[in-house]
Amino acid sequence: MDILVVTVVHDPEDARIRHRQIRALLDAGHRVTYAAPFTAYQRPVPDDVATVELPRARGKRRLAAARAARRLLRTRGRSFDVTLLHDPELVVAAAGLRVPGLVWDVHEDTAAAVEMKTWLPSALRPAAARLIRVAEHYAERRMPLLLAEDSYTERFRDPHPIVHNSVLVPDSAAPAASPEPRVVYLGRLTRPRGALELVELGRRLAPDITVEVIGPADADCRDPLAAAHDEGVLRWHGFLPNDDALAHLPGTLAGLSLLHDQPNYARSRPTKIIEYMAHGVPVITTPNPSSAELVDRYGCGLVVPFGDVAAAESRIRALARDVESYHRYSAAGRAAALENYSWSAEADTFVRTLEEFAAHAVR
Repeated sequence: MDILVVTVVHDPEDARIRHRQIRALLDAGHRVTYAAPFTAYQRPVPDDVATVELPRARGKRRLAAARAARRLLRTRGRSFDVTLLHDPELVVAAAGLRVPGLVWDVHEDTAAAVEMKTWLPSALRPAAARLIRVAEHYAERRMPLLLAEDSYTERFRDPHPIVHNSVLVPDSAAPAASPEPRVVYLGRLTRPRGALELVELGRRLAPDITVEVIGPADADCRDPLAAAHDEGVLRWHGFLPNDDALAHLPGTLAGLSLLHDQPNYARSRPTKIIEYMAHGVPVITTPNPSSAELVDRYGCGLVVPFGDVAAAESRIRALARDVESYHRYSAAGRAAALENYSWSAEADTFVRTLEEFAAHAVR
């Protein structure tokens, strides 16, 4: 197949898009063209796929990206067997176009996320959420959907294939005999994702235990993170390529996920937690239902109250003294990731599903 993969919102290095789905399609022998905002995110253009540069949709500046995406779909969409869309904006941009093989990969609850958008006046957020639900129902009538979470089925009228946010589980991830005195956060950094709690945690744990933070930061927390890094109270690496970021996980005392109590986080399982589990790293998370359920079900870490940095510090220090618990959490998390959350099992389902969509597309 010839497949067009399009995003104007996500980082071109998004692990689900770039390192799992595109890799699976290439491994299956399909040809991929990747349209994404490489320059806006300052990401290198990949050399294993054809590429199209698009603007980035961000904050109130979304119209140029939508127009560019619509122009791409109008002029080139019919030359592809499948066009895989990754943003609700792209569903709207494709409205009225006769493009065969359109598929929307739903891997966020965008309507819930609107409640957290500080660039949007609070009085407008409920209306924006309703409009997004309307767009979802429109998309369901217009094109096949892929869902990243079982809970997303409740948002749609009909059943749709589910391709979970699973991860690439390394062949071997034996826990360190004695873990290194450091904890790691992996992923995008914002205040609702706990960036300021990470800064405070670094101050509390230094110099005994290092807080390593890996990922790009939004403007709402960039300065405090940079200041903390300069002071030496934590180590902020910024954006790292996927393989380089994951290389920091082995031997880590714990992986952190300190999300705030927000509807958008309640039902979407943080992929970072599965990454920690896959690499044999104990998890420390706040009690968002989807996150706490993982820890409680598999016994792979600890749950701390929302915003309670003192509790997180206490649990981390206790874990550093309790090597037996470290090994128990590590082994339990890795076993669960291997059995239930390995992308090697999902990749075939993903590729076969797109092949079936292409076979039934009306050209």
